[in-house]
Amino acid sequence: MSTIGGTTIEEREDALAFEDDVPELSSRVTVIRPASRLPHLDFRELWQYRELAATFAWRDLKVRYKQSLIGAAWAIIQPVMTMVVFTFIFGTFAHVPSQGLPYPVFSYSGILPWIYFSSALGAASGSLAMNSTLVTKIYFPRVLLPIAAITVPAVDFLLASTVLGGLMGWYSLSTGVHALLAPLFMILAAASALGVGLVFAVINVRYRDVPYAIPFIIQIWLFLSPVIYPIKALHHSWERLILSLNPMSGVITGFRWSLLGTSPPTPLQLLLSIVAAGVFLTVGLAVFRRAEPRFADTI
Repeated sequence: MSTIGGTTIEEREDALAFEDDVPELSSRVTVIRPASRLPHLDFRELWQYRELAATFAWRDLKVRYKQSLIGAAWAIIQPVMTMVVFTFIFGTFAHVPSQGLPYPVFSYSGILPWIYFSSALGAASGSLAMNSTLVTKIYFPRVLLPIAAITVPAVDFLLASTVLGGLMGWYSLSTGVHALLAPLFMILAAASALGVGLVFAVINVRYRDVPYAIPFIIQIWLFLSPVIYPIKALHHSWERLILSLNPMSGVITGFRWSLLGTSPPTPLQLLLSIVAAGVFLTVGLAVFRRAEPRFADTI
């Protein structure tokens, strides 16, 4: 029996035969390294966990109206009743200008993106605290939770949009090719809600005052957004400029213009809204990334 380097030929042949029987290692290799604190989204990792994100969104959607008497009809009742109240107060009594549109159509076209934004902001803010058991036990990209949270109100938005179509038919209003731009303004609303929601989600991990503060903040934010009035109703240019720093000003004004043909936002107003949304998202990601390693210990 021959030996090579202290190993018999038979033994080496057995080892080679054993290596042939071992299944090939998966090409997907997980490398563990410290999480980057830079404000960015790892789209490759998010894509790998896309099924988990869809599961989170579907779960939140089912829980949203679980054991509800009228279920998803709440997605329509809430904006419709808000429209009725706004029309009664601001359209009938206050005579707020409506850019030549019937005030119900004017107000409802502002309520739609606003309710999506407020709902997405509230859901994203509480996403980490509501899933504390998952955050403390298993690994997954934590940013999936607020991202999934802002997708659920989009379903309500689509359901409530059918009422806007009915109102436009009732008042014999039509839309044009600009309607294709409406989704872009909603993406801007989603980015704004995600950016602000990430900051409040981090704060909510440590301080549970956020659920009490969010409704108050949303209520103030509503009156700083052109939901019940057009931005052109402001008399001074500096007032319109300051209001344009609110990204929802560009969203609501642009959404109305794309569907109903009202005055579009000026290039400066739109640019300020886009920059503000980008700043919100960048700051939100930076705060989230910086605090992410401590979520499991703090929550």
